[in-house]
Amino acid sequence: MYYRLLSLTLLLTNLAFLPTQSHAAGLKAGAAKIDITHPSKKVVEIPLLSRALVLKSDESTLVIVTMDVVSIGEIGSIPDDFQENVRARIERSLGIPSQNIMFNASHCHGIPSPKSEDLTVEVIEQAFSRLEPVTLRSGRAHEDRIQENRRMKLKDGSEIDVRHAYSLPANKEIESTGPIDPEVGILRVDKANGETLAVLFNFACHPIQGTPVSSGDTSDMTGYAAQVIEDNLDPGTIALFIQGCGGDINPLAYKDVDHPRHAEVYGNMLGLSTLKGIRRAKPNDDQRLIVVNETLSLPRSNLAPRIAELEQYRESLVNGFRGTTLNLRQFIHLTNKHNLAPDAPSYHISRYLHDEALGHEELKIMDANNKAAMNTYLGNIYRMEELTRVNANLRLLKMHQQQNVDAGKRTVDVEVMALRLGNFVMVTFPGELTVPIGLGIKKRSPHPNTFVAGYTNGYIYYCPTADQLKNVGGAQEDSDCILDPQWQEIFEAKVTELLNRL
Repeated sequence: MYYRLLSLTLLLTNLAFLPTQSHAAGLKAGAAKIDITHPSKKVVEIPLLSRALVLKSDESTLVIVTMDVVSIGEIGSIPDDFQENVRARIERSLGIPSQNIMFNASHCHGIPSPKSEDLTVEVIEQAFSRLEPVTLRSGRAHEDRIQENRRMKLKDGSEIDVRHAYSLPANKEIESTGPIDPEVGILRVDKANGETLAVLFNFACHPIQGTPVSSGDTSDMTGYAAQVIEDNLDPGTIALFIQGCGGDINPLAYKDVDHPRHAEVYGNMLGLSTLKGIRRAKPNDDQRLIVVNETLSLPRSNLAPRIAELEQYRESLVNGFRGTTLNLRQFIHLTNKHNLAPDAPSYHISRYLHDEALGHEELKIMDANNKAAMNTYLGNIYRMEELTRVNANLRLLKMHQQQNVDAGKRTVDVEVMALRLGNFVMVTFPGELTVPIGLGIKKRSPHPNTFVAGYTNGYIYYCPTADQLKNVGGAQEDSDCILDPQWQEIFEAKVTELLNRL
């Protein structure tokens, strides 16, 4: 009997030191949303919202806040102390640890209310007050019709991106474009009666379509997508959009000058595709809630060499302009003539045949001279467009070099979260991650339903790959960055560690 009791005691003692892998039979959740549109905006087709989802197990509580704003601090209208203030207030009022509160920005470019802090605290408290038993389902959807990688690889080996700040290169210079991530990550939270309480959906794309009426002051296509989901599920369902690795992803036809851009079209497409995945989402085999939050120090870049290289390139572009006899009006006139009749641009072919019979070549000589002048003028245009791109990105490099100098230290601290919600796994990062990083994390993860959220818990500008950072001054994401190329290896090593702990 003594040995049986001793064995039982040893067994219980050993179990006490095993990692907790509770199935959290008591999992509860609550959700809410609140309008944070700036009160001065009279015409907004779809409002800016803060949405909150609170998940509570026997071991932990997690708050997920999604906001229709460009970023959490640094740029835009959300102040730098917003996150710290909201966390402190929620920890005081609800007892939820600060490190268990997550903020994701959709990256839409609308202007939120100056009371966004108070409103966000309110929406979290509302969600917490609505806690009820839930179960989790996870899944994915597919949407590849609304996004494109804005990076283009040119035949000379350099890369540029598609922005309103500068022109596209000539077609003959483009070799290929980058990848997209069409996957929509889905977490479905169901009430005990089977109705859907909330949905998380993760997708990678800049929501910068705007609408003809409200311009950019809108929650954009991701807001429309959330509305479609909420309108087609159980009454009261809250759909929370989580921005992914969209740093190099634009809406399709972002620079279309022939059709008005309207975020509703792409938003409806994303929403309907997500609904398919929501309805196919599979019940999770457990209901674990695991939250890991760590601070990671990443190296700041010394951008002085890149600035010097780009300034030298700019000087070569300026020195490469060539004079011509043409002005813009003459160039357009000649372009029309030569495109309409390249063999006989100035007159009908009969005139050329007549002159040829007489041994005259004046027309051919004039056409050849005009063609040469046109080529020179066209070369100047392309050079001017390249110069515009260089100037735009050089300004970004200089701004970030000054920021890195003013910081007074060679590193920047960032917050990285790893979440396990049943079979749904997510890692977060505060910067604008590019698609190759997200695709790589998903591929290497030991968890089949792994997704990546950028724009989370702060903002540190663009975070391209180490290879992309070798491209000096060609793309915004390569220039609008404060990090040294080593950042990617450090971050991905940490992500691997965190994923293995979930």
